[in-house]
Amino acid sequence: MAQLSIRITPALAVLGCLALLTGGGAAAAEQIVRANAAQQRASVKIRIDVGGTPVIVSLDNNETSRDFASLLPLTLSLDDYAGTEKISQLPRRLSTRGAPAATAPVAGDLAYYAPWGNIAIFYKDGEHSPGLVRLGKIESCLGAFRQAGSRTATITLLGND
Repeated sequence: MAQLSIRITPALAVLGCLALLTGGGAAAAEQIVRANAAQQRASVKIRIDVGGTPVIVSLDNNETSRDFASLLPLTLSLDDYAGTEKISQLPRRLSTRGAPAATAPVAGDLAYYAPWGNIAIFYKDGEHSPGLVRLGKIESCLGAFRQAGSRTATITLLGND
């Protein structure tokens, strides 16, 4: 499970104090903190343009995903691997601090394979793999990756929900 750090913004602190001062009490303050946490969990979305098809991916809230997003925009050559995924080398290795030791990918997962330093886009379920870190989930057009052979992809950051 990904860790979530809660950042209390100045505006949130003021709202919490107002809730306490106006008699809203701890329940109102707790509601504000929950709303802030939900906003921070809102996933960052990226767009992968492959073969003229836009594919939307929601990134997970983890350090490896944030490090990947910091590389964007990228244009990569995606190569077929094992009839299960498209892979591509990244310009540098990503942080895996706090990541699970292994992951069992399913179709639609965007992942980082730390031993090789590449991303993987799974269009079929994969094997439980040590060093594989899930970055996010494809929301649309998974079929764009099922075509045989190499594909060029441009990956851009869309922003928050």
